[in-house]
Amino acid sequence: MAKSKKTLKEAMEAKPKMSNLSIEGPTPTVHEDVEQATNYRALNDLPSPATSILSTDSRQSVGSEQLKAKWKKKFGRFSKPKRESSINSVGSFSQSEDFKKLFDEDGNAEPTEKPEDEVYVVKQRWGYCSYAFSLGQVLVLIIMMSGCGIAPMNINPMIGPYPDALSYWGGKNAVNIIDDGEWYRLITPIMLHAGVIHLLCNVAVQVETGAFFEREWGSLRWMIVYLTSAVGSSALSVIKMPGAISVGSSGAVMGLFGAKLAEVMVRWLERDKSTQGRVAHQVRKEQCAGVTCSVVVVMLFSFIPYVDWSAHLGGLIAGFCVGMVIFALNLKNKKAAIGWTIVGTIITCVYFTIVFKELYSGDVDPPEELRDVCGYYKQFFDDYECKCMRGQQN
Repeated sequence: MAKSKKTLKEAMEAKPKMSNLSIEGPTPTVHEDVEQATNYRALNDLPSPATSILSTDSRQSVGSEQLKAKWKKKFGRFSKPKRESSINSVGSFSQSEDFKKLFDEDGNAEPTEKPEDEVYVVKQRWGYCSYAFSLGQVLVLIIMMSGCGIAPMNINPMIGPYPDALSYWGGKNAVNIIDDGEWYRLITPIMLHAGVIHLLCNVAVQVETGAFFEREWGSLRWMIVYLTSAVGSSALSVIKMPGAISVGSSGAVMGLFGAKLAEVMVRWLERDKSTQGRVAHQVRKEQCAGVTCSVVVVMLFSFIPYVDWSAHLGGLIAGFCVGMVIFALNLKNKKAAIGWTIVGTIITCVYFTIVFKELYSGDVDPPEELRDVCGYYKQFFDDYECKCMRGQQN
């Protein structure tokens, strides 16, 4: 018995009853579902087109859960790909269409079109240690200024406490480090700042670039570089500027820049001819230029008054040496990894051996007046007040 055929007009006017559907979440139309399913098929490299699931003659809306169930029934287990993090960092590009746009038809690693949303691989979402150190530095300055007062601009143009307070709170004081054996003063200066302006400059770089590097490297590596650079910067500062009280985290931040330069150099020399390796090489070119510019700018500012250039230089060298060791361990080429690790270890040991030998050889002669910091600064300022920590007055 032949089935009666509906006219085109009748088929178009037919409307489904929505009460028979169990719809969860958004209810896209068939065409949207087909497009969505096509995207799933492309990402999972499935063989059949999505249109084989749904009838294109139907005008019925289908929920995403139903679509997923039909897909699973026809092709097996359905696995929706996870979207990669959009946090920018140094690493490998995601395997996307934007990734392919970085190459010309011959596969050369010259961008033919810059991707709108560059995606990189990071180890963690937040720079926990960078934020924690920055918060601690802010709190320390607030407490120190509350207890020790704010010095006049002619004494401290950074809008902060009197210089003797910086020494009492653990700043770099060559007399205390060399003669009294207070080694902790090689690290504690990173938690102190001369004033609000000094703090804002360092914290701004720390929570932006510093946190950026921490998300890429991981907190453990970041901490190793940061603290080692702090020691290296303070040690060289004692040798080159023994008559100054120095504070600030800029030496440790310069160490992060030095470690990044070491990472770029070590990975640059590892030849990776894969597509991802060529893209990474292109990224490192940009990174090397950016970090080098930052280092040059900071070093130029290091020679203005009230800035310790030796601490910046010491942190940069220490960070570079430690960075060679840390990042050489991750090279895919085992021979290159072993070779660079040995070279980095030797350079690191040589640098710190020279610095500490010079530090405790007796050649460094800090002013004995620094033992009484308050009296030392009273020689230079008539209106200097000593009222911090030890209750000293004019």
